[in-house]
Amino acid sequence: MPSRSYHEEIWRAVPPGLEPEHFELRRDFLLAAVAPGARVLDLGCGEGAFAAALTRAGAEVLAADVAEEPLRRARAAHPGLATVLIDGEGAWELADASFDLVWAGEVIEHVADTAGWLSELRRVLRSRGRLLLSTPSLGPGALAAAALSRRAFARRFDPRSDHLRFYSRATLSALIGDFGFEQLSVRGAGGLPGARPVLLASAVRSRY
Repeated sequence: MPSRSYHEEIWRAVPPGLEPEHFELRRDFLLAAVAPGARVLDLGCGEGAFAAALTRAGAEVLAADVAEEPLRRARAAHPGLATVLIDGEGAWELADASFDLVWAGEVIEHVADTAGWLSELRRVLRSRGRLLLSTPSLGPGALAAAALSRRAFARRFDPRSDHLRFYSRATLSALIGDFGFEQLSVRGAGGLPGARPVLLASAVRSRY
């Protein structure tokens, strides 16, 4: 399993101040589902761009990450932002049913133990709370490009990448549904028809 030092090393290699990929697209998707006053966990918050947008929209936000470096950057960029360092390999020190919404933007593809991660996510989400997440799409266009081009294949499946898993609409839907979520919607976004680069998922935690 990846250690905390592994995640710290990855973040030290990332130049500070970069805008998250597809930021406006993902921000608009997130904010459309958040009501003022909602308690939101930004899981894998990075430098805090989404957490700051949520705060401006009136949400009560806790920004969480598995490395201290992104949290340090988030606090520097957004003074007053509440942050927490969580365990990337075990249980999180967060109370049961303590959030109305969990946002995980471009996180699930980095997770080795998706079963443990989704179990913890479901635990901290209240009954009928909402999960929103985004992840790169491994759709028909990406698969075709990888099959036809060695360069595209190497770029997509680079063994040095920190992306551990790859998702299509079908596989992401099946995974989320296995963990007690309903009213599930997964759609491709951005790019051109047939070559959507991002999956946007929304689901509701089933009742206890």
